[in-house]
Amino acid sequence: MDLIILVPALVVGAVLGFVISKILEKKKGAGKIAEAEKTVKSMLKEAKIEAESLKKDKILQAKEKFIELKAEHEKVILSRDKKMAESEKRTRDKESQISSELAKNKKLNQSLESKLKSNNELKEKLAVKEEKLASVLDRKVKELETISNLSADEAKEQLVESLKDKAKTDAMSFIQDTIEEAKLTAQQEAKKVVINTIQRIGTEEAVENCVSVFNIENDDVKGRIIGREGRNIRAIEAATGVEIIVDDTPEAIILSCFDSVRREVARLSLHKLVTDGRIHPARIEEVVRKTRKQIDEEIAEVGKRTVIDLGIHGLHPELIKTVGRMKYRSSYGQNLLQHSREVAKLCGVMASELGLNPKLAKRAGLLHDIGKVPETETEVPHAILGMQWAEKYGEKSEVCNAIGAHHDEVEMTSLLSPIIQVCDAISGARPGARRQVLDSYIQRLKDLEAIAFGFQGVKKAYAIQAGRELRVIVESEKVSDEKAAALSFEISQKIQTDMTYPGQVKITVIRETRAVNIAK
Repeated sequence: MDLIILVPALVVGAVLGFVISKILEKKKGAGKIAEAEKTVKSMLKEAKIEAESLKKDKILQAKEKFIELKAEHEKVILSRDKKMAESEKRTRDKESQISSELAKNKKLNQSLESKLKSNNELKEKLAVKEEKLASVLDRKVKELETISNLSADEAKEQLVESLKDKAKTDAMSFIQDTIEEAKLTAQQEAKKVVINTIQRIGTEEAVENCVSVFNIENDDVKGRIIGREGRNIRAIEAATGVEIIVDDTPEAIILSCFDSVRREVARLSLHKLVTDGRIHPARIEEVVRKTRKQIDEEIAEVGKRTVIDLGIHGLHPELIKTVGRMKYRSSYGQNLLQHSREVAKLCGVMASELGLNPKLAKRAGLLHDIGKVPETETEVPHAILGMQWAEKYGEKSEVCNAIGAHHDEVEMTSLLSPIIQVCDAISGARPGARRQVLDSYIQRLKDLEAIAFGFQGVKKAYAIQAGRELRVIVESEKVSDEKAAALSFEISQKIQTDMTYPGQVKITVIRETRAVNIAK
């Protein structure tokens, strides 16, 4: 009985437990659903906020891009407007120029028409005068025939016969004089041939000191170097200070200048211009400026190498440049830098033998001739000028005195001075040191040009071919062809009477007339 009651009670308890567990599970699931809904709402809210932020950023970027594109568009429009304005201005200028040219042409046509009209009138008057002159001439001829009882043809024959006899007499006299003169001058002409042969060989060493030859591939380059109306060659001469001589010498141009540094600048500049192919005044000035800077750097480098080789220290930079410049200077045909290096070494050896300071002696020996390379011409003797430079740049008093006294310009005050003088004489007097007296050669060239400039109408004068030819360019308005021949003779006579020179000097007078017009 108890068992029967217990079983249903257990069943009921189990059912109630199941129901209660289901209710609890349902409540728990509802809580999770609510929590999930809350999470979803939070995520939706955050997503919405983020979307709004992205939306604002994109809108802002779009606005910035729009502003940037707008600015670029405005720049393009402004550039196009500017170009259009410039084009319009050029067009207006061209129209104005064309109008002025048309006006000028109209005036020229009117002037030409008036001149043609006056010329026609003059022709008519001239024709009338020619007719009157012909009638007068016929009347005079008839009168002469009546007076002389000879016709015009008979008188002409008699005149021709008399002129023939006179011409034969004059010709025979001229031939006889020529033969006599040839006999008298045959020996002299033979001597001239020998002298000219010797001179062509002997003057080559002198030419290289004042003249450089620039070789070119073909003679067409000469025209490009000369330029239209000579503007290129004038620009080169003005920029370098060197005379450019373009003559009939095949594939060569002569550079003439007493300053070898300027001559080297001109030679290198021409080489660069011909290699590059662009030859015009602006380019010439640029190339010459760069080349001069390059030469200055090379001069400084040569000076540095020289003082380093000789073991000289503490030399002022300006004196180092002066030493480098001596490379481009000759003294009596001897390279000045080589001469100074030789004197410095001799001074060092001699000072060591005498118990003096060899470094100081080398220093004075290297600097003793720096006064021979001034950048501008001066009348001060080179020894005094060198001493002044040495004093200016802080050299010791012994060195300064040795420089100034090596030609007895000033009194010697130290034992170093006679050493410099002796070593200078040794270097110059040793066999093969010097080829010729350059200073007298340069002075002879200057005197030749000065004599030519002393005559009226002379525009330019160049002593070329080592002083064997004087080329004179005259002004065509002041000197006629006949006067040019007389001028050549007068200059030759002046040179013969006033100068002493080896061989002979050829005087060439050039007179030319140019007519220039511009086709537009």
